[in-house]
Amino acid sequence: MIKLIRHGVYLVNGRTIVDKDGQAAMDRIASCLQPAGCGGAMQNAVDKAQARSQTLAYQILAAHNTAADDHGLKLKFDCLASHDITYVGIIQTARASGLQEFPLPYVLTNCHNSLCAVGGTINEDDHVFGLTAARKYGGIYVPAHQAVIHQYMREMMTGCGKMILGSDSHTRYGALGTLAVGEGGGELAKQLLSKTYDLAYPDVVAVYLEGSPRHGVGPQDVALSIIGAVFADGFVKNKILEFVGPGIAALSADFRNGIDVMTTETTCLSSIWETDETIRQYYEIHGRPEAYRRLTPGAVAYYDGLVKVDLSLIEPMIALPFHPSNVWTIAELKRNPADILRQVEIGARAQLENSRVNFTLTDKLVNGQLHVDQGVVAGCAGGTFENIAAMARLLAGKETGSGEFSLSVYPASQPVNLELVSNGSIASLMQAGASIRTAFCGPCFGAGDVPSHNGLSIRHTTRNFPSREGSKPTEGQIASVALMDARSIAATALRGGILTAATEVDFPAAPAPYRFDSRSYRSRVYQGFGKPEQETKLVLGPNIADWPAIRPLPANLLLKIAAVLQDEVTTTDELIPSGETSSFRSNPLRLAEFTLGRKDPQYVGRAKAIQELERQRQAGLITPEVKKFFEPVAAESNAEDETGLVAHTGIGSVIFARKPGDGSAREQAASCQRVLGGDANIALEYATKRYRSNLINWGMIPFTVDAGLKEAFAVDDLLYIPAIREAIAGGAERVQAHIINSSGRKPVELQLHNLSQEDRAIILAGCLVNYYAG
Repeated sequence: MIKLIRHGVYLVNGRTIVDKDGQAAMDRIASCLQPAGCGGAMQNAVDKAQARSQTLAYQILAAHNTAADDHGLKLKFDCLASHDITYVGIIQTARASGLQEFPLPYVLTNCHNSLCAVGGTINEDDHVFGLTAARKYGGIYVPAHQAVIHQYMREMMTGCGKMILGSDSHTRYGALGTLAVGEGGGELAKQLLSKTYDLAYPDVVAVYLEGSPRHGVGPQDVALSIIGAVFADGFVKNKILEFVGPGIAALSADFRNGIDVMTTETTCLSSIWETDETIRQYYEIHGRPEAYRRLTPGAVAYYDGLVKVDLSLIEPMIALPFHPSNVWTIAELKRNPADILRQVEIGARAQLENSRVNFTLTDKLVNGQLHVDQGVVAGCAGGTFENIAAMARLLAGKETGSGEFSLSVYPASQPVNLELVSNGSIASLMQAGASIRTAFCGPCFGAGDVPSHNGLSIRHTTRNFPSREGSKPTEGQIASVALMDARSIAATALRGGILTAATEVDFPAAPAPYRFDSRSYRSRVYQGFGKPEQETKLVLGPNIADWPAIRPLPANLLLKIAAVLQDEVTTTDELIPSGETSSFRSNPLRLAEFTLGRKDPQYVGRAKAIQELERQRQAGLITPEVKKFFEPVAAESNAEDETGLVAHTGIGSVIFARKPGDGSAREQAASCQRVLGGDANIALEYATKRYRSNLINWGMIPFTVDAGLKEAFAVDDLLYIPAIREAIAGGAERVQAHIINSSGRKPVELQLHNLSQEDRAIILAGCLVNYYAG
């Protein structure tokens, strides 16, 4: 089904894989390019560096690189995109840094906080802010319920060879020929200030598709299969996935988009696909034929690895709680449900160790069959035209039943909804018992269709992390999500909630043609790019607050370890919960109250107590509490001048996590720690580039340590890092620190690898806002 090649490979004419080095490989390449008998001439003809430049990724990156050095990219994007959990903070950051006008198209969608009030604040205040910002600075504003962020970008903003940066981790438009990156808000603020997105040239891994999917297999099945194969060992982490091979031709544009958007869950940096007649037709249907051009790798392209996927062997899949990589075939789960579910329960309970819940799944087995409580198809992954039309064909003339199981469907945009209404699909679904909603990302992050306690929801959405269905484990309430394709969700609905693969039922295969009608956008979307109205006054509701003042990096740091997370991976949802907490997304101080709330509820109190000592220190008050905090350092470092030590040593908090940052691009995962006085993270490695970038942009030091030190840190230990400012400024990649606790003082080496000069300058300034203001 899926084969991984973990070393470099050549792809010849986009079809022939050559995964060996040496003369034999050159001869095989020659046989594909030249008449028989000319193989010997190829020995020196294939230069690896030249072949590397023949990938689609390289071609697009090179076209957007403003630096002379291809190994140190400085990229400028064609377009930006944000939704209403992130755009307020981004604009506030850019505004504090001197923003006058959006220098490139910036799309502000309203698809996450679409509900009027969640958690006690009025979300519409942010929407009013967004519209006034679009007017003032020249932006594009998409009102609530019109489209989820990525569907709008697919329909209206993509283009072959373009690059788009979005403040949402699922910013992926590779199937449409656009290399898109999901990042934290700080990176978008840089683009708004006409700065660049800087990174080393990434590795590129080919995803070679062959065959064609069986009837009943959908894009989520293919995506989950790939995620399951590559996630655990980080095979494609921070790399670009390039989709090639003859199997692409067997997939519609919607099918490709459905696979592509889920590549985020592999932890890759971005994705890009070959384009063909199918994509040309997509752009024609959407009234933008000029956005198409043929994209194909060069005659001989070199990749740093390859994922080979036989689409004909993909089966209907399910990703069980609590990660998209926790995949099984539905058939396998149905053959052995009790053992598999017990295994998942054990892993889930470990992940929920600090909650007050007893998580179970085996109680969902009735007479050996798995019963689920809810089905949801929504967002950029599930809510596409073809997914919902396929569900309608499967459920037409049938019923989902009046029992516990419920089915909700969220078309991803008004144009998609309109066409599903026009062709009768919506009527078929409603008659079968499904509830039809507007375009909303809520079910993807825990703010829509919240099931009951101990409920199990099957969803064609993007993630199934803990609490992505809206439960509150710290309050004793837990539900869970399993990811499936829309077709198998419809098949399960047909059987009243008994887990069923779409390949087990008969339904028409012929897809309905799609007609795109943009009139709903023309009627409601504000198109202000290039037309700023600078006299417009920004409307700031009572829950929209400026970023608090953040100090520069002091000469030394004395940090208290405020949390230790020993999970193999810590998600951004666990660092700052999504769902109802997003109601406070525009108020840094109030949102920070939820930091680590689902992993370590005592963290906020610890961090605040440490932060209060730093406030006293900055005010020049050597209170008894401050003096006591410094006693271990003053005593063991033989400091002669206690006043000088305190004046030049910042007090802060730090967390240790083995591998933090998987999942969402929300910068709040880092900024909330910073608002509470956090100065650093310590990790064995960072799960994603975007989380590490968020730390840096908020002035937090992204330390790493060797694996042998994973048990070295404990809550309430002190970490003294002398001369840290000098080390950062001087380009040091290793610094000596000391762990201080009741057992004494122990030296520890902290690593600072792969920090650019600008990264170091931002950390020295204290945060991105200070860096640009200073």
